[in-house]
Amino acid sequence: MILIAYKYRVYPNNEQALMLTHTFGCVRFAYNSALGYSKEQYDLGNKTNYNDWSKNLTQLKKNPDFAWLKDVSSVPLQQALKHLDKGFKSFFKSGFGYPKFKNKHGNQSVSYMSNGFKWEADKQSLTLAKMKQPLKIKWSRSFTGKPSSLTVSKTKSGKYFISILVKEYIKKLPVANKTVGLDVGIKDLAICSDGTKFNNPRLTNKYASKLAKAQRKLAKKKKGSNNFNKQKRVVARIHEKIANSRKDFTQKMTTKLINENQVIGIESLKVKNMVKNRKLSKHIHDANFGEIVRQLEYKADWYGRKVSAISQWFPSSKMCNECGSLYSGKWSLAIRTWSCECGAIHDRDHNAAINIHNEGLRLIA
Repeated sequence: MILIAYKYRVYPNNEQALMLTHTFGCVRFAYNSALGYSKEQYDLGNKTNYNDWSKNLTQLKKNPDFAWLKDVSSVPLQQALKHLDKGFKSFFKSGFGYPKFKNKHGNQSVSYMSNGFKWEADKQSLTLAKMKQPLKIKWSRSFTGKPSSLTVSKTKSGKYFISILVKEYIKKLPVANKTVGLDVGIKDLAICSDGTKFNNPRLTNKYASKLAKAQRKLAKKKKGSNNFNKQKRVVARIHEKIANSRKDFTQKMTTKLINENQVIGIESLKVKNMVKNRKLSKHIHDANFGEIVRQLEYKADWYGRKVSAISQWFPSSKMCNECGSLYSGKWSLAIRTWSCECGAIHDRDHNAAINIHNEGLRLIA
């Protein structure tokens, strides 16, 4: 039994859309006020936590100037504080990603626990707290578990989505008699040790001219006008198209790899360090390396596969997969093929994939 999130498109009516807009604003205010209160107390030498933020929110609700906070369910407000608490814990653990103030111009979201909505499985009906009617949801997929929590979001293009978290049983895949090593790159997104290649769709480049044209039009509009807001949504839709296409390609690629291989060897890449290269940062972000690894790991856990991550310092590209000797000359990204002293001629990426495969199997053994 594992937790799975199912995402669906939502079509709220005018009354529901107004309530969601109000809820987005209240949640944003609760989060920002807690973050501001935390910074204020820290400057005074005091440390705060979730309990302190919750007490501060209760005091704000009693203030007549903030009486509108009572118009929405208290569940998403408390969840916003929990998200802030999680953000701080993550920051103190890793040292990256200090919580930032939220604004109304980005993607909006609110989270509900089971006490903040009503779910009727027989009718496939879901009603949020403070709403009179159930939401109109496009049920593109079915699920059998009982929702434990959900998140309603609104994109910059004005679309509404709902992500429902349920606990379900996933059947393991039959054992596969094949293992593979995977080397990710920019020219080819992924090269497998068996010779299979996944071409890089280069989605950012594909939509670059269309996006640039839309952004030039946006720059000529008067900021805040109706035409400006319309064109802003056009730009948002293009960005959305790029992101959705990237997600779709990554999902299909990782699913194919998991279905066909019992063990997958990969490199432990530090994407945050890789994107410091200004010449390649845009292409690295577009390639989605981090998401590829993340999907392989959780899908392997779901379906009974094994992902073997090798060290990022392992010389996979410049080590001969036949004799094990290292390339003796000066190494650079410009070298795509090289010859070993043993007489073997290697394609850089395919050789790396074979070495990753062998090292991944060795680590498991």
